[in-house]
Amino acid sequence: MAKVFAIANQKGGVGKTTTCINLAASLVATKRRVLLIDLDPQGNATMGSGVDKHALEHSIYDLLIGECNLVDAMQFSEHGGYQLLPANRDLTAAEVSLLEMKMKESRLRNALAPIRENYDYILIDCPPALSMLTINALVAADGVIIPMQCEYYALEGLSDLVNSIQRIAELLNPSLKIEGLLRTMYDPRISLTNDVSAQLKQHFPDTLYQTVIPRNVRLAEAPSFGMPALVYDKSSRGAIAYLALAGELVRRQRANARSATA
Repeated sequence: MAKVFAIANQKGGVGKTTTCINLAASLVATKRRVLLIDLDPQGNATMGSGVDKHALEHSIYDLLIGECNLVDAMQFSEHGGYQLLPANRDLTAAEVSLLEMKMKESRLRNALAPIRENYDYILIDCPPALSMLTINALVAADGVIIPMQCEYYALEGLSDLVNSIQRIAELLNPSLKIEGLLRTMYDPRISLTNDVSAQLKQHFPDTLYQTVIPRNVRLAEAPSFGMPALVYDKSSRGAIAYLALAGELVRRQRANARSATA
């Protein structure tokens, strides 16, 4: 059964969508079956996967409000090699629509239940706010991957996000945990980057990924061509870093599975 990870941070511009697209493609490169869910009304993960958000007949919004089924909403990213539940501006209306529905926090979890066995990993690209959409992602997820820049305000926002995750776990999803912290746009030449990185190692030694994602022009360029960096320039530092992250994620899952059965 698929492991479901929400890629979340209440702060925007930290690399959530970049991480979703490139981690999904890297997991596919390791022969894993992957579904990427775009849960952000901006639809950036959809466009970055090579799917035109303006030409969608059905989207994740239609699925959440019960107006289509999974098969109707599903797309395929040819460059990424993964399945995609796309999004566009229609998703903005979901905030209001969901409030009027029964079990509004678990709409996504219930929609995914029939197909979890078809995938090894399901990644959810969350909007940069603790909205009803993000709550749906956290209720559906087994774990949260938190991309963050190594800067002062990121640390401040991290404590708020951790508290929110713990609250969701207490009220709605007891199995939810922080899967990992991912340092993005990493530049070791900046002293603050190293200081914040050291604090993360101290306070989150078991969840901080060893892999760091560097600042990389190819990573920034790839979405405009509708493809992951692994396809756009497989020799780029960004592409190599996300391959390393995929490997670390898979190894961590194996280790967790072994310890659970020991």
